[in-house]
Amino acid sequence: MKTHHYIFLSTIAFIILFYNENVGLNLSILGILYAILTLLKTPERNRSKVFLLLFATSILSGIAFAWFGDISSFLALIISLLLLSFRSKNRRLKSLFLVPVFVINFFTFFCRVFSFEDWLPKKNIPNLFQKIFAFAVVPLVLVLVFFGIYAGVSDHFANLFNDYEFEFDFWQIIRLVVFGFFIAFNFWNFKVEKFLYKQNHFLDNNFQNNDPALKSTFSFMDLNIERISGVISLLMLNILLVFFIIAYNYEQFYEVVKSPVQLSEETHERVNSIILSIILVILVMMFYFKSTFNFDSKAGLLKTLAKVWLFLNAILIFSAMLKNTEYINSYGFTYKRLGVYAFLLLSLIGLALTFIKIQYKKRNAFLFNSMSWFFYGMVLVCSYINWGGIITSQNMKRSDFGVDYHLNSIWFSEKPLLKYAEENKDTELKKEVLEQIKTKKSTTVLSKILYYETIQSK
Repeated sequence: MKTHHYIFLSTIAFIILFYNENVGLNLSILGILYAILTLLKTPERNRSKVFLLLFATSILSGIAFAWFGDISSFLALIISLLLLSFRSKNRRLKSLFLVPVFVINFFTFFCRVFSFEDWLPKKNIPNLFQKIFAFAVVPLVLVLVFFGIYAGVSDHFANLFNDYEFEFDFWQIIRLVVFGFFIAFNFWNFKVEKFLYKQNHFLDNNFQNNDPALKSTFSFMDLNIERISGVISLLMLNILLVFFIIAYNYEQFYEVVKSPVQLSEETHERVNSIILSIILVILVMMFYFKSTFNFDSKAGLLKTLAKVWLFLNAILIFSAMLKNTEYINSYGFTYKRLGVYAFLLLSLIGLALTFIKIQYKKRNAFLFNSMSWFFYGMVLVCSYINWGGIITSQNMKRSDFGVDYHLNSIWFSEKPLLKYAEENKDTELKKEVLEQIKTKKSTTVLSKILYYETIQSK
């Protein structure tokens, strides 16, 4: 099949799956269809291990969305499909270009779609297709458009058709056609601008020259002075961080216990400050080890102090994790408290990658390339796990378990709540949960969330 066949087929599938439906199983089916068609369309030379891995994650993300239909599985599915499409055409172009490529294509859609010679065949369209398009599609579209216009302007004209019952939502069809075509066109016919190819080498992980000429960052400061300045700065920062870790842990674990609200505010404020400081730490490391000092034989002390600083910052992250754990033990699980672990884990990964960058003389781009994949991995993990079920099942063990909060504010908590209602003979709670499940199950097939189909509602 040619590109235009994939575009039209995907658009038709979009209309069929979403007409008079809410987002649910239909998006999962569409995502898996896109993944399979991408695999079929991709030439053998571009089916690298990364591409095949992305194909697998696209299928798994589609299944995850069918099961949960939440924001994390939605993000996992969209990112997986965009990466898959990107890799199907560009084996060597860095994945960080994914965002600018598709943003540019979204904004240039109206220009590219009217460049028919770029995506529609010129003379080799079969006669049957020509006739269908010319004799049926074009007249039908024109009639529908003007019918909608005339019916909106003239009540008498619209009343001519009152005796007929049309199970047909014209404007919904138009919206689905436009939106489905927009998605399909940009997915199957995206274009990578030449200037992005020219920038690709800037995102290489390794230096091209392993023995570059050593030169200082600033013209007014020679290399020796800059190296000594770095040593003094990192030495002072290490000393400062040691005192901060001591003060931070004393405040967290030995001060008088505060109210839950105060403790919550302080915990999130401190975690946010730590994450910000870790970002600044990585930026400082990127400044000192962007080029010259990676290969400077006299920069041994500077590298040692940098590694010590990274190690001390890792201790700080573990301290924050311990405090978050203590906080959870005292007041229970929430999405935010689990999110703290995710952000701190990403910060720890960032420090580890910075250590690898210094140790193995990697470019700064190595950090961005690697962290983008770890972030994607984090999104995938979050999409495959029922965090709401974990939160509810763990908090059920507490004496201060808030039933209403978990029923109304926690997603996919119905199974553990039914178990809780059975154990505590709470008929009112059981009735509410079953009513909620019944509502979710009452949707049409393509709008269903499969998680609710696995719950016995009798």
